[in-house]
Amino acid sequence: MGDTDVGPSAFLRLQVLELSRVRSGLTMNPFYQRAHFLTAAARVEQCPADEGREVAFAGRSNAGKSSAINALCHQSALARTSKTPGRTQQLIFFELDEARRLVDLPGYGYAKVPDSVKRDWQHHMAAYLEQRRSLAGLVVVMDIRHPLSEFDRQMLHWGGRADLPMLLLLTKADKLKTGAARATQHAVERAVSELAGRVEVMLFSALKRQGVEPVQGRLDRWLEVGAAIEPPDTLPRIRPSD
Repeated sequence: MGDTDVGPSAFLRLQVLELSRVRSGLTMNPFYQRAHFLTAAARVEQCPADEGREVAFAGRSNAGKSSAINALCHQSALARTSKTPGRTQQLIFFELDEARRLVDLPGYGYAKVPDSVKRDWQHHMAAYLEQRRSLAGLVVVMDIRHPLSEFDRQMLHWGGRADLPMLLLLTKADKLKTGAARATQHAVERAVSELAGRVEVMLFSALKRQGVEPVQGRLDRWLEVGAAIEPPDTLPRIRPSD
């Protein structure tokens, strides 16, 4: 959706909404609000052209990934939660502009699906994370009450092999008292210390909008918002195996 798609009346409504949010302490970021569904891909070869920049969101079922994406984009139903957690097996692409995208990766954990299906998911997610040239960063969404599950650690492993910058988002931070939330944040930081320099840990609450602006700031840097996008190089992303 370009700026030319917003008529005078719609633009006025956006200004009024923005003013009300500023007065209440909730600043709306119009760049992320214009996110819209682009396409869905069951396999890497079905993904959009590997150009521009994109940031992927990964999370175990029920970790709050959809709520986080919706909060960051100031929308209520951009990313949809399946009635059966873990059943969505596609990569969902949301377009911000012609050169920038957010990607909602499949999540699993509670899904009652065969192990063969989970292995298939793993194969395609590994291929996406390690081969996708336009991928600029990975956000791993974790319920603050259940951090660093096997799924989370697998995502960190793939992200590390691809030398991606990563953000660990401890969602549902409002479920814990401030001291307990900070203690969990520090414990996770220590647990991933071997990835120091490539991993950042943040507290997040979609309900309270805690962490929305800091995360948007991180996305701005990864997506190079406001900068011209250079064509991707042709070298493989994945580093040689040890």
